[in-house]
Amino acid sequence: MFPVLIVLHVCVCVALILIVLLQKGKGAGMGAAFGGSSQTVFGSTGATSLLHKVTTGVAVVFMLTSLGLSIFIGRGTNTSIMQNVQPVEQTSEAPAAAPPATGSTQNTK
Repeated sequence: MFPVLIVLHVCVCVALILIVLLQKGKGAGMGAAFGGSSQTVFGSTGATSLLHKVTTGVAVVFMLTSLGLSIFIGRGTNTSIMQNVQPVEQTSEAPAAAPPATGSTQNTK
């Protein structure tokens, strides 16, 4: 189930990118409004196109696959690869203390 969901999610991502890139930009209406155009800046844009409806549907599918993947990953198993490994006991002894160093740092007057 998980690989199918990942493949579906990647396909939806690519489709959403392509659909958004195919749409016409809406920045021209706002720029023309400051020049005295009769178009409204944030007003009605008319009937929604088929491309807009497809974009909305693909965006909803993208959100649902994202939510499904996050839930699926969150409920993963709590196993470890170190589960059946026995701890190793150390048999070596601690090293003996080193004798004090004699050098030029000691004053012996």
